[in-house]
Amino acid sequence: MGQKQSILVVEDELAIRTGLIDVLVYHGYQVDFAEDGKQGLDKALNGQFDLIILDVMLPSMNGYDICREIRQHNKAQPIIMLTAKSSDEDIILGLTLGADDYVAKPFSITQLLLRIEAVLRRSGKVKQITPAGLVIQLDSQRHLDLQNLSVEINNGSGAQTVSFTKREMQVIEYLYHNATRPVSREELLEQVWGYDPQLAIETRTVDIHIAKIRRKIEPDSKTPQFLITVRGAGYKLIFQSVNSVA
Repeated sequence: MGQKQSILVVEDELAIRTGLIDVLVYHGYQVDFAEDGKQGLDKALNGQFDLIILDVMLPSMNGYDICREIRQHNKAQPIIMLTAKSSDEDIILGLTLGADDYVAKPFSITQLLLRIEAVLRRSGKVKQITPAGLVIQLDSQRHLDLQNLSVEINNGSGAQTVSFTKREMQVIEYLYHNATRPVSREELLEQVWGYDPQLAIETRTVDIHIAKIRRKIEPDSKTPQFLITVRGAGYKLIFQSVNSVA
């Protein structure tokens, strides 16, 4: 029998925390928990967990700051954020700080379990499909550095470097490898996030990531030139050339 996957639950509301622990243990996970932000950060940095479920509104330290601290020490740690704030701005903030996914309260246990399985499945099959040092030239002013998770923009008044999260660059990388055709939202969920295509998972994660990427690479995100939408088919990456940097 294989070793159980371990999950840290950082949640201050007793009823939610107890319910989550019971459900996760029932489904075969090994579970630890923290009741406030500082305790959660300490356990996250000093323990080894396959996944951290992190509430946003916590005593002593909020989930955004915890996520930021975790990412400074471990860029690969899978994190799902729980939030009562469901506006795009709040969700974008969590994903920008490095969360792999978010679940809005009140949430369905079934949906949460599907998200957990997807994040764990994806983290367990990380692979390098792009040669190191590959740079995608969108146009003469914009260069995407897949290895360093950044885009360099030179508009004549000096170069500016904008950073990407690992997941944002995984989206770009997948679109690059399938640049001859549009890629559907469902395909991105399956191939980049690891969601089972047979299951109906409710999430706007793809839409939010596409919007974030456009804000970073497009001259005008409302009229995209490089990450375009093909109506009824999906998303397509448009670029000039690809270079390999030693």
